[in-house]
Amino acid sequence: MGDGTSSLTARLIDSCSQFANRHGVYLGRRSTALHVALYRRTRGRLGARMPAHPGARILLLDHTGARTGARRTSPLIYYADGDTYAIVASKAGLPTHPAWFHNLNAHPDTTIQVGPTTVPVHARTATPEERTHLWPHLVDIFPSYAAYERTTTRTIPIVLLTPRL
Repeated sequence: MGDGTSSLTARLIDSCSQFANRHGVYLGRRSTALHVALYRRTRGRLGARMPAHPGARILLLDHTGARTGARRTSPLIYYADGDTYAIVASKAGLPTHPAWFHNLNAHPDTTIQVGPTTVPVHARTATPEERTHLWPHLVDIFPSYAAYERTTTRTIPIVLLTPRL
């Protein structure tokens, strides 16, 4: 695909997403499956950035269901801190943690895809000190995290994904 097609596709996806958000439409698992398929098919050329937030980069997190054992993949915004990737378990400020957070607690050794590269990683929740250091960086790249934090009573965890050898 040429850059024009990529740009047009990105604008179309962003437009649909903004429409859905404005009207309270949850596109659900189908939109996630489409995003993952597009990202994998293009090796991250499409789906690795959020058009409305140029600093927000996206990785694909593979995780295994804590109860079901089913393999799943979630596209998530990340912040790279050296060779460690920080992701936020925000669930848009809802009172419960996202399923992938529980899955990583049960099965912390997994893989991520960053652009064309697949990396085996170990997941752990950031300490309070690490969270204090990382939170401003994550809010800088995706300001909605600050709003999510204001609307929830829970502390939104940051998960660190460290490469395994």
